[in-house]
Amino acid sequence: MKTKFSILAILLLPIMINAQTIEKFSIDSGGASASAGGIQILYTIGEVTLQEYRTPTLSVSEGFINSSFKVKIDPIVYLQGPILNPSTGGLMNDNLRALSLIPNTSPYADNATCNTSVFNVTGNDAIVDWVWVELRNSADNTKLINGKSALLQRDGDVVALNGTTTLIMNAPPKDHYVVVKHRNHLGAMSSTPIFLSKDITTNVDFTNSLFITNGIDAQATLSSGDTALWAGDVNGNGQVRYLGPNNDTNSIKDAVLFDIENTSNSNFYPYTAYDNADINMNGQVRYLGPGNDTNILKDLILLYPNNGTSSNFYPIFVQIPN
Repeated sequence: MKTKFSILAILLLPIMINAQTIEKFSIDSGGASASAGGIQILYTIGEVTLQEYRTPTLSVSEGFINSSFKVKIDPIVYLQGPILNPSTGGLMNDNLRALSLIPNTSPYADNATCNTSVFNVTGNDAIVDWVWVELRNSADNTKLINGKSALLQRDGDVVALNGTTTLIMNAPPKDHYVVVKHRNHLGAMSSTPIFLSKDITTNVDFTNSLFITNGIDAQATLSSGDTALWAGDVNGNGQVRYLGPNNDTNSIKDAVLFDIENTSNSNFYPYTAYDNADINMNGQVRYLGPGNDTNILKDLILLYPNNGTSSNFYPIFVQIPN
């Protein structure tokens, strides 16, 4: 059960602000910090931030973030799915954008929105999909400081919601663990905290094979030598499985069989959609038949470096601590 608490704040004026039920998310150490019984409170006083984060069990409807407590970050990441067979070397495919399938509302917790015009850009800066970026406490990488939706370009650049500019996050200028996640890929986290500044944009390149991520084989190594987030977490449970308990193959099958237009309940039925079952993100979901997502999933498992026995039952686990 998540611990919740209330804070009553009065800002220099005789105006009473309603108490809020909040959990530490983006409130950070601008004013002071305190901890007791496993609860850590970090807070600042400054500009008001509205509805920055929401889940079924928690809602931050407003908080106080000092405007100087913002950092500039330039994450770079590849998704294995859309770069497995790139139409242009070194660039992820942008089929979802070309098919007008990417929603202008983020699939992640903050429900961020962008103008649909950002999907009109083509070339290296064309948008591939939404991603989720997190900053975590340098002293405890299980503690979330801030997280937000962002957009991913074909060349791997993670950018703000206008599709072009540097990502700015509410957090104190200091060391943070950096995490990048995607809806049907296994996310990755930096192995050590990285200093982030409000004045200088910090480049965090997850595609560089020399960049060390937390855990073992947290990312896939591409034929180019670059690294990418593992594809295939169709059911979003933090692992990629072809066979075995809670496997992603069954999730692909169910997605096909339950599609409303598959009136014949055919396992060979393909459909076009923005869907987690679309492993290579080409805009089409297939369980069986030519170019099916099931075979892509199988190949990922068989080629996993630690799967020495080439077992179809081998699972790949996300290497981000809970």
